[in-house]
Amino acid sequence: MSAYLAGLGTGLSLIVAIGAQNAFVLKQGLMRRHVLATCAFCALSDAILIVAGVMGAGALAARAPWFLQAMRWGGTAFLIIYGARAFRTAWRGGEALQAGSGRTAGLGATLLVLAGLTWLNPHVWLDTVVLLGSVSASWDSKAGFAFGAASGSVLFFFALGYGARWLSPLFARPVAWRVLDALVGVIMWSIALGLILNG
Repeated sequence: MSAYLAGLGTGLSLIVAIGAQNAFVLKQGLMRRHVLATCAFCALSDAILIVAGVMGAGALAARAPWFLQAMRWGGTAFLIIYGARAFRTAWRGGEALQAGSGRTAGLGATLLVLAGLTWLNPHVWLDTVVLLGSVSASWDSKAGFAFGAASGSVLFFFALGYGARWLSPLFARPVAWRVLDALVGVIMWSIALGLILNG
C-alpha cells in the first residue's frame, strides 16, 4: 500500500503541471468532443510508459542518448506547428464559440494529434519512463508503485477532461476561446523553446 501511495503521489505531482497534453485535454473537455477517448488515450499511454520505466526502460533510454535527442527534435517540430495553428485560431476567432458547438474534428484526427503531443513529447518520456522508473527502484513493490502512478494518470486526465465542462459558462463568450487558443499557443511554443535551449 505504501508503494501504491508513493506512486500515486509522485505521478500526480509530475502530471499536474500544465503542458501540451494537458492543454489539449482541457480544450477537448470544454468543447465536449471525444472526451472519453481523449482521457482514455492519455491514461493508457501514461500507463504503458510508466510500466516500461518501472521495468527498466529508463536505464535503456539513459544509455541511448540518441533516442532522447530524436524525441527532442521531433517533439520540438510538432509543438511549433501545433502552436502556430493555435495562434492562427486565436487570431481568426469564431471557430468554436460555445462548448459543444462548431466544426467537429473526427476521432481519428483527434487521436492523431494527441498521439503526437504524447509520444513525441520528451517531457512525457522523461517524467514517466526515466524519472518514475528511477524512483520506483527504491520500492520493493514495483508493481504497486507502477499501479499507483498509473492510477494518478487516470484520476487526473478524467478529472481534467470531464471537469472542464464546469467552465462552459465562461467559454460561452467568443473572447474566452481566443484567449484559450492563444494560451495553448504560448504553452506549445514555450515548451518547444525550452527543448531547443536545454537540449
